[in-house]
Amino acid sequence: MSRQTLRAAGMVTLVIAALLGSAYALGRSLVPEQPQRSTGMTATVNMPHYADQPPSQDFPGTPPDSPGPSESGPPPAAADGEGPYGSWISTGSSRVALTFDDGPDPQYTPQVLALLKEYGVKATFCVVGQNAQSYPGLIEAIVADGHTLCNHSWNHDIDLGERSPDAIRADLLRTSDAIRAAAPDARIAYFRQPGGAWTRPVASTCKELDMTPLHWAVDPSDWKAPGADKIINAVLTQVGPGSIVLMHDAGGDRSGTVEALRHLLPELLDHYQLEALPVGTT
Repeated sequence: MSRQTLRAAGMVTLVIAALLGSAYALGRSLVPEQPQRSTGMTATVNMPHYADQPPSQDFPGTPPDSPGPSESGPPPAAADGEGPYGSWISTGSSRVALTFDDGPDPQYTPQVLALLKEYGVKATFCVVGQNAQSYPGLIEAIVADGHTLCNHSWNHDIDLGERSPDAIRADLLRTSDAIRAAAPDARIAYFRQPGGAWTRPVASTCKELDMTPLHWAVDPSDWKAPGADKIINAVLTQVGPGSIVLMHDAGGDRSGTVEALRHLLPELLDHYQLEALPVGTT
């Protein structure tokens, strides 16, 4: 093969390579950029964050996202209380009960306790087992101030009611054990299902363990951290004689709840007696 022929072949190869490179670059420019995936991790890792509370007030009826009729069905006629599956939504008297969920929390629980003590009010604290185990001193403080304790599951498991009766029982017993490790003589008379997602098995199991299923009548959605003004307005609009009021002292930023409580306590005391739910004999 002559030198001229080789040179011509080389030129053709270069031209083809250049054309292929241009085509690749054009193709890449037509493909949209793929966004980076978020890991879903948050920067706050010190405390569990529960943003869950569904304000289910439609009784009778099945709470949102609960199991189907074969597992739960519509709540039966309330034999014990007027809430789902016989849970309490009323104190049964003209008195109003304040309840605080998801604690104890080292930042907000002491602030709530200080305000309650300032106004001479007793309340009910629905505590998470993990938090009771982590902060036993706060469980002791709740009991020492004369407040009532309520079991709120080990790790705020909204799907707890969908599990087997044995799994539900184990969860409730583990939580009560953590509470009693901090306050051995405390009576745990109530259980509140996380998210209000009651089912027949969870209601039956807590009753078998001598705990009253505890729901609520007033939900200011403070778990959404809407600000003190909205929390205050919601409570004062919804509250009435016998109301059980749902609030939170843990599970997220509860500064708005603390500020709302500062204004709500004197206002409520002008119109109602406030009580901790009764626990019976120890």
